[in-house]
Amino acid sequence: MNTEIIFVEVPSQIPFRIRQSLLQIGPIVAPEATESLYVPLHPIEPYSEVHMVRDLRYGLDVRHFLDVFTPAQTDGIRPILVFVHGGAFIRGDRRVGKGLVHDNIAIWAVSHGMIGVNITYRLAPEHPWPSAQHDIRLALEWLQAHAAEWGGDASRIVLMGHSAGAAHVAQYLAFAQFQPEKGAGVQAAVLLSGIFDPVTAEDNAPLRAYFGSDTSRYPALSAVSGLVASGIPLFIAYAELDPDDFSCQSRQLAAALLNRDQENACYRLQAHSHMSEIYSINTEDDALSKNLGAFIHDIIFA
Repeated sequence: MNTEIIFVEVPSQIPFRIRQSLLQIGPIVAPEATESLYVPLHPIEPYSEVHMVRDLRYGLDVRHFLDVFTPAQTDGIRPILVFVHGGAFIRGDRRVGKGLVHDNIAIWAVSHGMIGVNITYRLAPEHPWPSAQHDIRLALEWLQAHAAEWGGDASRIVLMGHSAGAAHVAQYLAFAQFQPEKGAGVQAAVLLSGIFDPVTAEDNAPLRAYFGSDTSRYPALSAVSGLVASGIPLFIAYAELDPDDFSCQSRQLAAALLNRDQENACYRLQAHSHMSEIYSINTEDDALSKNLGAFIHDIIFA
């Protein structure tokens, strides 16, 4: 029986100047400061060899929209990577500014043989638990109905979330009541620096905005045991410069998964921060994306 939590240490590939700046910023969540470091590493629209359809409505709310990224030239049926953004449960969007956030993830998906889909969902406090889980279900049901129109294979979906987005993905997968009768509808999930158990998470305003102020309910809202039982392969990663809450939550989930039959992948990204890990995707720094690509390939393309 395996009793040791194993997180593979991934050496830094961050350009020296950016790495020094990340160290100065420190172990905090700093979207704007970190984005400014990474903008020069990314293309701006129009993107070459990528076709985009933006603002597709998957539900009735003003935030029920998604963007679809496909290859510029049709080349057959592709699996789908669906990304759920973060934002401390109370903010965030599928696309911020000129597109680095989060176009880079969908563009990377296209360059690695997939179709990329970025979704927006309802936010707390106006829409607390389990609003985001219902939105993920709606988006996946929309994909089931429409993926073939742009060459997507709805039977091969990877669901990926970062920060609060990872929490939402985890909650969706852990609780069958949020899923269609036929199951979650995904073949694998990627959880980057997420919150998985509100009981052990840092007690703060964003957490309470989504999960509520009645902490006696929190044990029933933990996603950990449900993820263990889900049978869905998981890719878990966190950053060396993550705030402690995210690293502790990732390690707690990994410990619970130790004796699970399914293969899981657990990584700690050296010198990266909470935001840089996600901004690095689709750059020459493939510390995260190389391992992520291998995980997806083994499950989806095997």
